[in-house]
Amino acid sequence: MAGGVNLLGLRSHNAALVLDLLRTAGEAGISRLELAERTGLTPQAVSKITARLRADGLAVEAGRRASTGGKPRTVLRLVPEAGYAVGLHLDRDELRAVLCDLTGAVVADRRAPLDLGAGAEAVLEGAAREVEALRAGAAGAAGAAGAPGLNGGSPGPVASGRNVGAEVTGRTTGTPAPTPLPILGVGVALPGPLDHLHGVLHRVTGFPEWDGFPLRDALARRLGMPVVVDKDTNAAALGLALDGAVGGAYASFAYLHLGTGLGAGLVIGGAVHRGARTGAGEFGHQVIQLDGPPCDCGDRGCIEALCLAAVARGDVAEAARVLGAGAANLAGLLDIDLVLLGGRTVAAHPESFLHGVGAVLDARARREGSTAGVPVGVAPGGARGVAEGAAQLLLAPLFGRAEG
Repeated sequence: MAGGVNLLGLRSHNAALVLDLLRTAGEAGISRLELAERTGLTPQAVSKITARLRADGLAVEAGRRASTGGKPRTVLRLVPEAGYAVGLHLDRDELRAVLCDLTGAVVADRRAPLDLGAGAEAVLEGAAREVEALRAGAAGAAGAAGAPGLNGGSPGPVASGRNVGAEVTGRTTGTPAPTPLPILGVGVALPGPLDHLHGVLHRVTGFPEWDGFPLRDALARRLGMPVVVDKDTNAAALGLALDGAVGGAYASFAYLHLGTGLGAGLVIGGAVHRGARTGAGEFGHQVIQLDGPPCDCGDRGCIEALCLAAVARGDVAEAARVLGAGAANLAGLLDIDLVLLGGRTVAAHPESFLHGVGAVLDARARREGSTAGVPVGVAPGGARGVAEGAAQLLLAPLFGRAEG
């Protein structure tokens, strides 16, 4: 973690450093002295930051810890229910929505059919309907529990959570009045290509009518809260980069998503690599067979077209071999540490894809004189992985981890 800087203009940066340490400390908490040591901030600066975090309901005291000398130290912990983020995964034929607390834990989720080709108005309406149902159900559950957080607890943190996000309230029948939940906003992940910085879609493969549509601004107006848009593979890669078991062990990896299409999310040096125009990771449209079958992108012989054709005729082994060829190209180009596989098609045949992709990578390594290829695994998170990563588009910046 980068050290803190005692400058007024970087107050939010320093607060993010402290918040991230509170998040990683978990229920055990962390003392102010430890926060100062870990961030490089002065004890006075840490005291001011933690006082603001407590006033905003983001942190609370979590008891005392024995000290090696002097009086016991008071420890602080993050309040997970002090804020929530919605993650939306808009696939070509399905929508998944999750509500995550500040730790990234999923507290509610929904799933619904979706036709990405039905037009902007229909897709926006469907997305807004699921977000509203999700937050209303969560707020109702909190109200029924008699507490603001979905898991019970003191009413203070959420009720007093200022400067966190829009407060929204669902409506239920026959239960206590729902408690407003502080929502940071909505992260939306969907197939590319698109412009992450401006939230504008380009020619989504198979759906050229979306070209130039300002999805971020349109959905933000419809919901009345902040919206962030990114490619599905980038969102999933961000979630994986923040996962201690993945991002904590591998500085550079590729997430390959095979579902209704094929794409890649790249993490290089611990950060999501989007490219200058959010164009990085268009993995499915590398041509590996000149004059091969036509692809929806307009080219021929793309790895996506070959993979999906093999899946359609039931030849999973061939699909895995083709995917492995693309993964080997990627490994040779970027010298990554790990390949992770995800998406509905992989989830339906995990062992076949692990074996097939791994075999191609191992063969490449042997040709180069190595004993083993780049390791291959199935990405954790399952079918909700992209939606959870979409929620991190809102949560990660709060902890200074916007790029993973």
